Amino acid sequence: MLTAMPYLDSAGFESIEFIAAGAAFKKLVRHLNENPWDWIKGGAAAAKNTPLRWHGDVVGRTMSGYIPSAIGELITKKVVDMGIRYTRIGNKWNDFSTMGTQVRRFNKAGMTPVVNIIYSVSPRHTDEYYVQRTKDAAAMQPYRLCFKDVGGLLTPDRIHQLIPKLLEAAPGITWEFHGHCNNSFGPINALEFAKLGIGVIHTAVPPLANANSQPSIYNVAANLRALGFDPMIDEEVLRPASEYLSYVAKREGFQIGEPYEYDERLYSHQVPGGMISNLRYQLSLAGVAERIDEVLEEIPHVRAELGYPIMVTPLSQIVGTQAAVNVIVGERYAQVTDATIEYALGRHGKEAPFVMDQDVRDKILSRPRAQEIEALEAWEPTLSELRGKYGKDISDEDLILCAIVGDDALDVVGSASGTRHHLASAKPLSELIHELITRDNHRYISIRKGELSLTMVKSA
Repeated sequence: MLTAMPYLDSAGFESIEFIAAGAAFKKLVRHLNENPWDWIKGGAAAAKNTPLRWHGDVVGRTMSGYIPSAIGELITKKVVDMGIRYTRIGNKWNDFSTMGTQVRRFNKAGMTPVVNIIYSVSPRHTDEYYVQRTKDAAAMQPYRLCFKDVGGLLTPDRIHQLIPKLLEAAPGITWEFHGHCNNSFGPINALEFAKLGIGVIHTAVPPLANANSQPSIYNVAANLRALGFDPMIDEEVLRPASEYLSYVAKREGFQIGEPYEYDERLYSHQVPGGMISNLRYQLSLAGVAERIDEVLEEIPHVRAELGYPIMVTPLSQIVGTQAAVNVIVGERYAQVTDATIEYALGRHGKEAPFVMDQDVRDKILSRPRAQEIEALEAWEPTLSELRGKYGKDISDEDLILCAIVGDDALDVVGSASGTRHHLASAKPLSELIHELITRDNHRYISIRKGELSLTMVKSA
């Protein structure tokens, strides 16, 4: 990404969405053994012309688990100090009743939020629903609103039926459009939004465009020019970035983004763009990759029973995972995930307990595990308490990683300063542990062998 950044930065984009902190932190650490701060610091320094955007909030219940408020505020402070001054946030239920506090918190920290209104299709998500939610969002007087089609569900007809009503409900506010290409309409929808006067369109750079991503900047820009618009982008400057990223994708065996064909089933399961590839991958890890179609058939049933949540993170993952469990176990709700229990308790949105099928909710909450989870309170530690856990001299960046990623972060913390050490030895494990913990220059010790994994934090 650092190789591509100079080209991205010179092409004339209004802004670049940079990183979704919680999910990316875990992904980079656990799957790539990389320190995300290397990218954040290096990328922020390399973007000399284009404002960078953080993506999403990092406080409370996220797809990465529960993130303490103190850590979320520390992250915001760190990235604002690096020059990242914008973010795009939303509420997974389009519930803006208490979101004003969140908007003010970002503004106070020096980061300007764009507020999402998330599109979905269900008996609950009517025109009247979206007009009212738009009015609620506009009442916060946000910098901008973004209509987000995370599932790639919009069609041109639906755009012209719905969007003019929303523009009328939020006069004087600048809008953006963020749409995925899951069902082939992404490039066309981008043009339809431009025709309605929305001048900020989200795109992606191939080979990371199309498929379940955003439409290609090359396609959208060329079509906009053909319609008489003047997109503020220099595609030729971007070509080396696309060439380099394509080279990396081929070398690593990664997917090359190509347009999808239309699939009517999408309007049933509504699995969003950022989830479908992970779902396939995780089913393959479980040895049941061939049951993907069964899971996609089960998802709409689970979604209906859970009250038609918008299929957006983390609600889409809760629905999809529970559907997979139902299929694999062979009996619906015989086993449920902790996240499903949390959902039924209202911890992923206060609407959930009231819109669910009450028989299903009773079945979910009738087990001892539900009582255990209900009794658990989210730990809201102070920074001092976290430093007491991970070491009083730990850097802010390493503290954030440990708080979000957990013990797996101990494999990468301190890597930038060269404090990681690896010791291979045939000595008995007890002797190795004693030797390591008596060394003054080691604070984090991670021992891995086959199925065994031990992590220790040496107190200061």
